[in-house]
Amino acid sequence: MGIIKIENIRIFANHGCLSEETKIGSDYLVDLEIKANLQPSAGTDLLSDTVDYVFLNRVIREEMLKPSHLLETVARRILDRVFTEDKLVQKATVSISKLNPPIGGDVEMVTIKMTDKRKNYQ
Repeated sequence: MGIIKIENIRIFANHGCLSEETKIGSDYLVDLEIKANLQPSAGTDLLSDTVDYVFLNRVIREEMLKPSHLLETVARRILDRVFTEDKLVQKATVSISKLNPPIGGDVEMVTIKMTDKRKNYQ
């Protein structure tokens, strides 16, 4: 088993429960960590034998661009697509941070983190 991480993907998006948030948008940071068997690709040196991080980045960007009230909803969509579109992924954790959230006070970011795994993964 091995781990692939994509960290601090900076994205401007329009998520939030307040109408102002969905109109003006804000900055987000997204991290994704996946677990998969990386041994075959280590031996073959073929992209087709591993999880392509370009694919992972694309999924994150596409799902972040779909406005939602809750970051939990966006995280669930990202995880669902990763598991549906790449059969090598056995476990994944996504973190989405909203920078400078409008919650009153000096708060750098608010982060949600969600993990899921394939049904057959231990």
